[in-house]
Order: sequence, then structure tokens, then C-alpha cells
Amino acid sequence: MLEQIKIVLCHTSHPGNIGAAARAMKTMGLSRLVLVSPKDFPCEEAMVRSSGALDILESAVVVETIEEAIKDCKLVIGSSSRNRALPWPLIEPREMAQLIDEKPESRPVAILFGRESVGLLNEELQLCNYHVNIPANPEYMSLNLASAVQIISYELRLKCLLENPIAEEPLESKDSELVATSEQVDGLYHHLEQTMVSTEFFDPENPKLLSARMRRLFAKSQLNQGEVNILRGFLASIEKYIKRKTNV
Repeated sequence: MLEQIKIVLCHTSHPGNIGAAARAMKTMGLSRLVLVSPKDFPCEEAMVRSSGALDILESAVVVETIEEAIKDCKLVIGSSSRNRALPWPLIEPREMAQLIDEKPESRPVAILFGRESVGLLNEELQLCNYHVNIPANPEYMSLNLASAVQIISYELRLKCLLENPIAEEPLESKDSELVATSEQVDGLYHHLEQTMVSTEFFDPENPKLLSARMRRLFAKSQLNQGEVNILRGFLASIEKYIKRKTNV
């Protein structure tokens, strides 16, 4: 079920929220992220805030309109924290998970999240079959975008595990423990080379044997996917630090 669900972030203004949402998704086993006209992506801040969920960011699909994001979906659910002038079928996260589980013919499913400031606009919510509302404290209903994604993702995973208890993988077979692919290691190498150039540790005009030695180091290490994600997150934090110092 989880692999047939898209999390769609619409017009996200802060790249850190994209990274945090990717982290929330990965912890709950969701992997399909779609970004509708984000203000700043790809971005180092998103990588840092993802805390290792780089594969979610790297596979994210960026589109210009919500219509493009949901064109292949049979069920579209929009998150909403406000009462609207025109009533729409309204469900809570647990009901949403039940609905998706009971109607496999309605997949793939898109779950839409709007702007950090105002959420989804009325005309955007009208593209949805249902609205999902997180029953937060009515005196303070201001949920961070990534927190909302986490709650929705949790309910989906909980439903999936309740229906399929054997679907949970044993610890030793988790993706993070799998040996990194050649493509993933190559991505780490290029990221490292870019950072070394930024810090003036590496001169691409006079590389000597540094490039070959670095590649040999990675080849001997046989990094797993979790280690690649940690190293790339560290490199992203260095780049963020350099950028912040440069702008002072």
C-alpha cells in the first residue's frame, strides 16, 4: 500500500521543510515525494534537514502544477486545517488510512499539503476527493508542515502493519545496511570533490593523484547505504557553513 501513495508538497517556501518531510516519510516507509513549484529546490538545507533521507530527495519529482502531480492518481486527499465555505467530505488521518486500505482499486493515491502560511487554496482543495483534518488543539492548530506529514505517514504505516504484520523487515535487511550501489558511491565521490574544491583542498586544474586515491579509498571501504547518507549529510553541512560564512 505504502508504495502506491504520493506525498505532494505544494509551493513549499522553506527548503528545510522539504528535507524534514522527506525524513518523516522515510521513517514510516513512504518513498514517493512530489514537489509542486517549490521556491528553493534542490538545496543544501533540504539535504541537511533530511537526516539521511537523501534517496527520497534525489528521487523526488518536481512539477509546475498540482494537476500534473495528480494526473495518474485515482484518489486525491487534501490536508486542511480550516473550515471552508463549501463543505467537502472531511475525514481524520485514521479514517483516511482505513479508506485507502479498504479500496485498493483507488490507488495510486495523492495526499496534498499546502503552503506553510495558508495551506491549500480553495480551488486546490476542490481538486480533491476528500479533505483530511488533523484534530489538533482548536486553540492552537498551527502544525509545522513536516509534523503534519509525519502524522499522516504514521497513520498510513500503522494501518499497513496492522493488516500485514509480517511486512516489517528484519533489522539486518534494512536498506541502510545494504551495500551502497556504484551509483550511490559515485554520487558521494562527486559531492566530496565539489566540497573539496569549495574549501580549496582540491585544485581540479592540478589534481595529481588525489582523485584516484579518493576513489580507491571508497572502493576498499565498501560503504553501506546508511554510511553514504551520513557522509553526504556531513558534506552538505560543510557547504551550508561555508555559504553562511560567505554571506556574513
